[in-house]
Amino acid sequence: MLDALGGLIVLIVLVVVIIAVLVNALFVVKQQHAVIIERLGRFNRIVGSGLHVKIPVIDRKAATVSLRTMKNGFDIDAKTEDNVTIGLEVSVQYHVGYEMGATPADSGVYKSYYMLQQPVAQMRDFITDALRSSIPVYTLDEVFAKKDDIAQDVNATVSEQMADYGFTLVSTLITRIALPAEVEDSMNQINAAQRTKAAAQDLAEADRIRRVTEARAEAEAMEKAGEGIANQRKAIAVGIKDSLESIQETGVSNQEANLLFMYTQWTEMMTEFAKTGRTSTVVLPADFKTSASMFEQMLAADKTSDLPPL
Repeated sequence: MLDALGGLIVLIVLVVVIIAVLVNALFVVKQQHAVIIERLGRFNRIVGSGLHVKIPVIDRKAATVSLRTMKNGFDIDAKTEDNVTIGLEVSVQYHVGYEMGATPADSGVYKSYYMLQQPVAQMRDFITDALRSSIPVYTLDEVFAKKDDIAQDVNATVSEQMADYGFTLVSTLITRIALPAEVEDSMNQINAAQRTKAAAQDLAEADRIRRVTEARAEAEAMEKAGEGIANQRKAIAVGIKDSLESIQETGVSNQEANLLFMYTQWTEMMTEFAKTGRTSTVVLPADFKTSASMFEQMLAADKTSDLPPL
């Protein structure tokens, strides 16, 4: 009985030991991750995603390295060619290199873990140095205009440096350029002055176009009015000629016909004047026998109208 109980205890202990060994020997690596295995403190191998086995006690997982793209932001100050100190907000996207290399020591995973202790801080230093070397050759306006080109140059320079440590830079972006308050106020005033100048020029050009258009319209109107007056006078002359010819056919002399026509015109004028009801001065001819008498009286009335009222 005691032997059987002792054998059961030994079996249970063996099962527990086997389970513990299996739990310690088996491990799973997630997608887009790599695990560095060390054996007795020395690098042994790199394993990717999936189920893997290691020797308990002898092997250990030294590090789990993420292969996903990461992002960091940095605030860096620099001075332009025209001695303006600006603040730059820089965003960097990077990941551990995917290349395996001829040997494990040439892989990005190996380099990222064993060759650089603080990769983000080192990356910041590289980017800061590259920007402070590039910005001083540009004026402030050029920095705004060429910020994408500057970022690409910095990305190319820092990519070569970080590749030695197993990192690949995906992109480097200058997301914001901060100016000193006095510089920003000055630029706003300059821009406001330029917009005011442009607005004044546009208003002047609009006024010029309006004046030219009005002048052309007035000239065309006067031209049409002149044509109308000319046609009217021509029609009146033709009517007078026809009227005189009709009167003369009745046996009336030329002088009598002219006097009759003038009298008729005068009575029509007086009729139209009475219809309007407007206050005015009318000079009546004393003699309708001669046109000269009427013409002289009209001249006298015109001179009288220039005198001041009593």
